[in-house]
Amino acid sequence: MAGYQYLSDTDVSRLREWHRWLNDKAGRADRARLRRAVEPMDVMPTPAFIRFLKDMPERWQKDEQIRIEDAALVATVIAHVKADNTSKTIDIDSSEAMDVSFARSLAMPRERGGRPPLSELRFFQLQKSRDTAEFYRRIVRALALLDGRANIASLANDLLHWQREMRTIPARHPQERLTVRWATDYYAVLPD
Repeated sequence: MAGYQYLSDTDVSRLREWHRWLNDKAGRADRARLRRAVEPMDVMPTPAFIRFLKDMPERWQKDEQIRIEDAALVATVIAHVKADNTSKTIDIDSSEAMDVSFARSLAMPRERGGRPPLSELRFFQLQKSRDTAEFYRRIVRALALLDGRANIASLANDLLHWQREMRTIPARHPQERLTVRWATDYYAVLPD
């Protein structure tokens, strides 16, 4: 299942460092600029986005595996994350502790017996987004419903996966497609 892992450990580390800086007093202006974007492409000519690219590993700047529009989507969406959710959950199959994925967090009620932050209808609409602008609006809305708490590594990886699937033919094996992975994670914790 490593076929959908787009971020290296270095990418994740630098992304988390940038996010911490963004939430400090020094980064607030950049955060505001990125959050004001109507769609990710709007931030490309801004100093906030250029600074993001400089803070990320070199491959983000060279447009090799991660295209500039992918980086813009990651920067604008992560700017809406207030807190990096690094909590763990127990994997049913292996009984090992693992990070809570973004899709899983969308279904996890805040209190016992409560409703999931993102309804099944909104989850379905998010997955069926037709273009990057629509996906961006829906993912930002989902983050708002999570009170800005999300696992940055999982979210950024999923954003890159979504972008890749929009540009190319979906993965040959359904379990490697983002919509299948998200549905598996979402419905695994969705209360009955």
